[in-house]
Amino acid sequence: MKVIGLWAMLLIICYALQTSLLPLLSFDGFSANLMILLTSSVAYLCGHKRGVFFGFVAGLLQDLTAGSYFGLATFSYMTIGLIFGKCSVNLFRDQSILPVISAIPALAVHFAITIIFLLMLGHHVDFMRFMKFDFWPAAIMQVLLAYPVHRLVHAVNRYAKEHR
Repeated sequence: MKVIGLWAMLLIICYALQTSLLPLLSFDGFSANLMILLTSSVAYLCGHKRGVFFGFVAGLLQDLTAGSYFGLATFSYMTIGLIFGKCSVNLFRDQSILPVISAIPALAVHFAITIIFLLMLGHHVDFMRFMKFDFWPAAIMQVLLAYPVHRLVHAVNRYAKEHR
């Protein structure tokens, strides 16, 4: 029970930082998405089942508080948890550089799902403007915060394995 509380506390603290502190450090309105980094790190370290569950909880938390299209973040984060959890089977899980490298593909998956959803709703999306002003500033912020977030998830995961 203590381990579940620790994972929940990690999720809530990172979400509080994402919604309160990171907007102050944003670049042109875009900042890092700690929920994507958490989901990909959990999936990478713990496998696809826990990654999908963590993505569901993180996405649901963001969907409940953000006020945009309900279910979009949940679906996106669950997909990220599934992809990175399935990819982690063939990789050495204690490498720290892989989560930093995977921060950009995780963000790309999230943005791709969002863009496909918006196109299905009939919205016009300018891809060149999107890549220049939306994706790359957010990707740079993701890469800068990927290593500290992964080390934090790694420490919580190690603690959880020791206290089972």
